[in-house]
Amino acid sequence: MPFARLASATTPTSRLGLGLAAVGRPGYINLGRERDLPPERTVDALRARTHELLDAAYAQGVRYVDAARSYGRSEEFLAGWLTGRPDAADVVAGSKWGYTYTADWSADAERHEVKDHSLAAYERQSAESEALLGDRLDLYQIHSVTPDSPALTDRELHARLAEAAGRGHTVGFSTSGPDQAAAIRAALAVRVDGEPLFRAVQSTYNALETSAAPALAEAHEAGLTVIVKEGVANGRLAGPEAPAKLRAVAEETGQGCDAVALALALRQPWAGVVLSGAATTVQLASNLHAAVVDLTDDQLTRLAGLAEDPRAYWERRGRLPWH
Repeated sequence: MPFARLASATTPTSRLGLGLAAVGRPGYINLGRERDLPPERTVDALRARTHELLDAAYAQGVRYVDAARSYGRSEEFLAGWLTGRPDAADVVAGSKWGYTYTADWSADAERHEVKDHSLAAYERQSAESEALLGDRLDLYQIHSVTPDSPALTDRELHARLAEAAGRGHTVGFSTSGPDQAAAIRAALAVRVDGEPLFRAVQSTYNALETSAAPALAEAHEAGLTVIVKEGVANGRLAGPEAPAKLRAVAEETGQGCDAVALALALRQPWAGVVLSGAATTVQLASNLHAAVVDLTDDQLTRLAGLAEDPRAYWERRGRLPWH
């Protein structure tokens, strides 16, 4: 399996991955993003920024990169970088289908993406992903599965995904929303010819939103690779926006709030890969310090007090503006 390559890596940062949601398109919901990206967010400018981040991440031991069909041109940017870096053969590349990017490279679009978990959407988007990434596409995930997603019950879709697994892809899913745990458990029950279909799950987990933890532990126990996304809660756990308790712990460790937030995810026994969503190389370097943060029991107890009701968390996330 592709993730076995990460297990053999020796650098402390091998369990940290780079997500391209914030740099594959001109608009996204991360706080402070208006300061992070070039004023002129042309395709060429964001391609250059993405490649700069990928170079820095690879040099510092990162070996997993996460893209999606709905992240603007993230797959295109990643494919171009992989072509230009034949030495990066050990990178594990993941992408997602299920949302279509509709903003036409505008940060002010009325609608940035449209969700569709149908078989027809899979066939269209998987062909698009493979046209760009070819045999470098290791992990292909259903994007943002919720308990009511038809992707959990569509047997024809399951059969097609199983065929992709037979061709060497790792088949996975990501989750979003206040009912992540229910979606994870429903996906774990999906079988094709008696065998589990999904081998990886990517979910939101951070100091503010911990509700998926028990289900992610079950997924890990079942043999799935668990990928943590939104470890800094779209910027709410980084910089000036970070809550006082997190700032206090960060000061004690001598690291940034973002590194402490990601370290909290890294220390979970079920977490296989924790994503950085950095938009600058400075942010990336700070994020990667998570690998050396050692949190005490007292610090963990204080950070546990930050957890919010999941419905309140996701309601607030849904109100974040696209920058």
